Amino acid sequence: MELTGKVAVVTGGSRGIGRAIVHELARRGARVVFSYREAPGAPVDGTTAVRADQADLAGLEALFAPVTDGFDILVNNAAINPATPIATLTPAEFDHVLTVNTKFPLFAMQRAATLLRDHGRIVNVSTLNTVVPAPGHGLYCASKGALEQLTAVAAREFGPRGITVNTVSPGSTETELFRETNPPEAVAQAVAFTALGRLGRPADVAAVVAFLAGPDSGWITGQNLRATGGFLV
Repeated sequence: MELTGKVAVVTGGSRGIGRAIVHELARRGARVVFSYREAPGAPVDGTTAVRADQADLAGLEALFAPVTDGFDILVNNAAINPATPIATLTPAEFDHVLTVNTKFPLFAMQRAATLLRDHGRIVNVSTLNTVVPAPGHGLYCASKGALEQLTAVAAREFGPRGITVNTVSPGSTETELFRETNPPEAVAQAVAFTALGRLGRPADVAAVVAFLAGPDSGWITGQNLRATGGFLV
């Protein structure tokens, strides 16, 4: 229960990896506020759900309304990954993906800077696709690559207050989003190529995020932990 007394904010906590992160942080004793876009999912003890659509920066007010007296952990997890080849993508699609995946997390970090207590934690969830790019996912790769760079800069800027800022980059993970955006043959190839011989589970990634959110990671900042099961070694 190393997070007892801590308050966490997690974006996109209604399903998949985000849901697992909410469960894991709460299990370790944190009070967790999490955002959702359509439905909050089943209730989880010790958590508060708020509706906040990352396509609109106005959602920042709802996201942070329950923690205006301060909090300790921010996890930028929510993202979208529409499969659109470069040849057919539109300016509107570019704006939408970059807003959800990069712009909103950036301004969430900015807002968090005024609310995070000293020695707080920020964890941004990226993807292995920034180093193993896939056709049709240019906007996703670009948006997450930008988020990784913002993470590194934020680690420098927030460091004087003892706040750590890190990235977790999952590999092939068993989620609805992964299944929706990858054909069956790609799933089979991912399993075959992963050193541990299976897809990741959301709980696998959540455990890495929880480590970076906890007291034992205080000397780690500006890093990208690739939680891939050995897809990239």
